[in-house]
Amino acid sequence: MTYCVGFLLKEGLVMCADSRTNAGVDYISSYRKLHVFQPAPDRLFILLAAGNLATTQAILNWIRRDLNAAADGRPAGPDLLTCSHLFEAAAYIGRLSVAVQNENESALKQVGASGEATFILGGQIAGHDHGLYRIYAQGNAIMATPETPFLQIGESKYGKPPLDVVGHYGMSLEDATRLCLISQVITRRSNLTVGPPFEVALYPRNSLAICQHLRLERGSKLLGEMARIWADSQREALSSLPRLPWEPQPAS
Repeated sequence: MTYCVGFLLKEGLVMCADSRTNAGVDYISSYRKLHVFQPAPDRLFILLAAGNLATTQAILNWIRRDLNAAADGRPAGPDLLTCSHLFEAAAYIGRLSVAVQNENESALKQVGASGEATFILGGQIAGHDHGLYRIYAQGNAIMATPETPFLQIGESKYGKPPLDVVGHYGMSLEDATRLCLISQVITRRSNLTVGPPFEVALYPRNSLAICQHLRLERGSKLLGEMARIWADSQREALSSLPRLPWEPQPAS
């Protein structure tokens, strides 16, 4: 399992992922889940991946193969270089995902395994607004909006509350980054299948470039300090809640 979150902001995008891959209690390893593609100066894509590792790796290989073919003047069809809108890029990745899953579905079913994978695609093509899409295992996609600015894949339930309560479209890139990292820390505490290194990329709108790309390893001093301060603030909030009817009221 894994956990990835993408945040659509007025100022740009924040993309955050863990790196844990779990194939059973006796085989836990780390693989990158955040991938950046810039096939031309007028476009940039950030892809977060969750689900079956073999499926996600195969899709990444197909994306790179198609880009290499296009660069060599022998395009095999739609790719990240030829799409003119971000939703077309999401649809292209969705078709790749379905094709890879269908190819392996029969063999995986025989051993009771799933080849499903999900993705979050963020980025921008020059002349259009930046955007964020969640691509489902079935190949279809939904788009983040100012009213629903964040999208999650993987083990999403534990890290959702702070995003719901604090997150909004008008946040700064830095505040959204802190929020996404806290969402990862909370998820890690509740679910051992999510863990560091945590990776985060910041994209300012219309820049067509990543401005910050941070990887936080296990034992990171920054992660530890963030976790401590967040826990302290929760304890303080709990002690500040109104007293129950049978409790003595605090002195004014």
